[in-house]
Amino acid sequence: MVNMSFSRQPLGYLEYLNPRSLKYLNSHLVSLVEGRLWLKVLLGMFAGLLVGILLGPGAGFVSVSTGLVVGNWLALPGHLFLAVIQMIVVPLVFASVIRGLAASENLEQLRRLGLWVTGFFVVTTAVAASIGLALAAILGPGRSLAGTVAKADSGAPDVPVTAVPGVADLPQALVGLLPGNPLSSMAQGEMLQVVLFSVVMGVALVSMPPVQSRPLLDLLESLQQVCMTVVRWAMRLAPLAVFGLMARLTSQIGFSALASMAFYVITVITGLLLMLAVYLVLLALFGRQRPVAFLRASRELLLLAFSTSSSAAVMPLSIKTAEESLQVRPSIAQFVIPLGATINMTGTALYQGVAAMFLAQVYGIDIGLGGMLLVVAMAVGAAVGSPGTPGIGIVILAMVLTTVGIPAEGVALIMGVDRILDMCRTSLNVAGDLVAASIMDRWLDYGDTQVDTVQQDQEPKVSDAND
Repeated sequence: MVNMSFSRQPLGYLEYLNPRSLKYLNSHLVSLVEGRLWLKVLLGMFAGLLVGILLGPGAGFVSVSTGLVVGNWLALPGHLFLAVIQMIVVPLVFASVIRGLAASENLEQLRRLGLWVTGFFVVTTAVAASIGLALAAILGPGRSLAGTVAKADSGAPDVPVTAVPGVADLPQALVGLLPGNPLSSMAQGEMLQVVLFSVVMGVALVSMPPVQSRPLLDLLESLQQVCMTVVRWAMRLAPLAVFGLMARLTSQIGFSALASMAFYVITVITGLLLMLAVYLVLLALFGRQRPVAFLRASRELLLLAFSTSSSAAVMPLSIKTAEESLQVRPSIAQFVIPLGATINMTGTALYQGVAAMFLAQVYGIDIGLGGMLLVVAMAVGAAVGSPGTPGIGIVILAMVLTTVGIPAEGVALIMGVDRILDMCRTSLNVAGDLVAASIMDRWLDYGDTQVDTVQQDQEPKVSDAND
């Protein structure tokens, strides 16, 4: 029978369990921060806006057909950037969740930490969606556009209607969450199934003697390094990607249409700032950290998350920030951060709440209190299984709109401003991951585990090797 507690094992025995943290893959991410990637992205966005105006039919410099062709070619780097990030997110999350679980010493720690973290993310996601709905209901960003949009816009995304399972079907639906074919789930990008399979694998590895789990952990570490190398290539395209996507969108829908959406953008950003304030209050109350110190410690990470629009891509720097700047134990940080990159979509849920209420106002639809509660429930449920990749919020939003009776083609109205909002809500998601890790580190006081001690002892050695 396998001994589940490693408390009596020597430190050399623990070295087999988790020899190196994901945070050591962050060197190229730090170089992106030092190179002011966020500033290059902002410059690319404004340059794309200007070029899009010149290519649009309102300027008259080129014909409509020529502007369309040029815009499509300019958007090519953006599509490549999105495709590359989407390509590596499944293996990166798979490897990171398993190795994060392996940082724990026993199943009791995993059980308690998993329940608390999941509950924290679910509650904060529900709060965020509620803030978005309430703020949009009060400010009414869509009332000025009411009646100006028909219910059959062309070019809208074709989103199938997803039936919500009833109470009688719930047991079968819960069983269906486990992937019958993990490889198929990975190929189809079913992130919730991938995470559940990763959790099963991680728990099994913790249950095994470390000497037997070491080969697979080494393989997963190599997989993480490969994924981060691909991320480094993709990050070089980020400013050009934003430039091309903004140029094409502006040339197609016109600057006036973007300007008319300014109130909607302001509403979403205001909601994101309110949710950030909620996080800071929770951090001060339960994490015993000063908000100003937290923002100072995480500002570089949040700027990088803003630039990349991907919480999964910045995971190594998130773990490094949590462990070194916020003093979170490695066994906590390496579990919470990868899990949060997958199931913590607080910013996306808030955005969906604002967007659903905005489009309901545009179409003159009164969704009522029941519809609002359904939006919150759908936002929470959809966020749990969504990958932390750029643009995923639009796909989830279309499903949420269909569920509450709002025409899904309304998504076409807000796609033009989605890029800047995607970057903002990703920063909030990453901030939420750090807050969750800090709070869990205070709530679940195991003391310094031997895994933490091993990794702390190894830090100078590994750092010197990487230098």
